[in-house]
Amino acid sequence: MEVRWDVFLIIVGSALVTFLPRVVPLMVLSRMELPEWGIRWLNYVPISVMAALVGQELFVNDGQLTSLWTNVELLAAIPTVLVAIKTRSLLGTVVAGMISIMILRYLL
Repeated sequence: MEVRWDVFLIIVGSALVTFLPRVVPLMVLSRMELPEWGIRWLNYVPISVMAALVGQELFVNDGQLTSLWTNVELLAAIPTVLVAIKTRSLLGTVVAGMISIMILRYLL
């Protein structure tokens, strides 16, 4: 099996580009004491990223905003969110979402 150097360098470069932005801030911030407001602000980052990803999936289709009645995923999100609020269970939320999407795709 022949090793092509251009492919090898692309793999190594991709690994560095993926690894460095994750490790360098961790190394720098581990030696610093962040103020209380900074720690509170960082607690909202995962929630914001998840909301942006889910919101884009639910409300945008092919670059256009979709209406409620033609969007099966958005309709399935309604009972899923209600189950998540009521049970606070990840497994229950996932099961509710899967059942909701299956029923709605079958009916619509």
